[in-house]
Amino acid sequence: MKTIAVLGSTGSIGTQTLDVVRANGDIQIAALAAGRNLSLLEKQIREFHPGLACVWEQQDAKDLRERVVDLPVKIVYGMEGLKEVAVCEKAQTLVTAIVGMIGIIPTIEAIKAGKDIALANKETLVTAGHLIMPLAKQQGVKILPVDSEHSAIFQCLNGERECGNSHGELFKILLTASGGPFRGKNRRELEEVRPEDALKHPNWSMGRKITIDSATMVNKGLEVMEACWLFDVTPDQVQVIVQPQSIIHSMVQFADGAVIAQMGTPDMKLPIQYALYYPQRRYLAGERLDFAKLGSITFEDPDPETFLGLKYAFEAARRGGSMPTVLNAANERAVSLFLKGRIGFTQIYDIIRYCMDHHRVMEAPDIGQILDTEQAVYEMIEKRWPQSS
Repeated sequence: MKTIAVLGSTGSIGTQTLDVVRANGDIQIAALAAGRNLSLLEKQIREFHPGLACVWEQQDAKDLRERVVDLPVKIVYGMEGLKEVAVCEKAQTLVTAIVGMIGIIPTIEAIKAGKDIALANKETLVTAGHLIMPLAKQQGVKILPVDSEHSAIFQCLNGERECGNSHGELFKILLTASGGPFRGKNRRELEEVRPEDALKHPNWSMGRKITIDSATMVNKGLEVMEACWLFDVTPDQVQVIVQPQSIIHSMVQFADGAVIAQMGTPDMKLPIQYALYYPQRRYLAGERLDFAKLGSITFEDPDPETFLGLKYAFEAARRGGSMPTVLNAANERAVSLFLKGRIGFTQIYDIIRYCMDHHRVMEAPDIGQILDTEQAVYEMIEKRWPQSS
């Protein structure tokens, strides 16, 4: 019996993680953490019986205690609560499905406590990969990617290792992208985009922030940075390919020119289950690929001059140091403003560019400097764009 804790249990990845748990029946939930969806969290507590649950606000913790007063569950809150969930003694694996840089400190604490990490929080490696990966190696814990693209790469590399080939034969990562809802549009057309348009992804069902990130292609840029840390490659060894059908989740090219791809339907439950049961493969109910019906799979180059998020992310990845934190923080705040209707779609790029241009890079920031950089970016945006406050 495997036991896990979940950060972000009421979000898209968190709820699908619990779907996988529900379908298999041999995973116990030791702890859950969520934001403000108390009704759903209460239902999860009653179904999965964790011994520990966390919310962010103190008042929400008080309200949740009253809701589950009949159950033997400890309710905690805030960053200290997230850290308590992360190091929960009974859990062997921490699923980090929480959105934002709030996930970094709990992830570090979990690694120090010897927990394997099923990683769905992009910000952890984007901003602190230089701290996370050496720490995981030192502690002997696994970082198991949950993003469909990184899981695909992980699976391709594992297939080679099972044949006795080393990671050193990896030549290039081919990171696929759907192109998002605005594939083929030009800059002028993007200026007319509204939040409700950007939230209509053609293939995937995701949370609001990541759906906007997919539309700007910032998300793919963040995935490039993640891939560099997970698989020990440089940005120049990662090529982004638009694959509109979202059937090929990513590919790996080896030194001899061979390419191995991982394919499947656009369903996040597969990478989640693979991470939870690694190295086992389990039966997973759902639609299977029918190649005769599929007919064809197409490929395109991305358009980084229109979808500047990808271009800026490659720039931040190559510069390194604290610059990825700047890009991530600027994007996080800009997306929030766009969803609130306070800025236009293309102003997301303007905000990222401004913050990157006005930042003095620290080469190897510690966790305190990373968080200080995040706050400095937020303050820069509030000063430059008064409507953000």
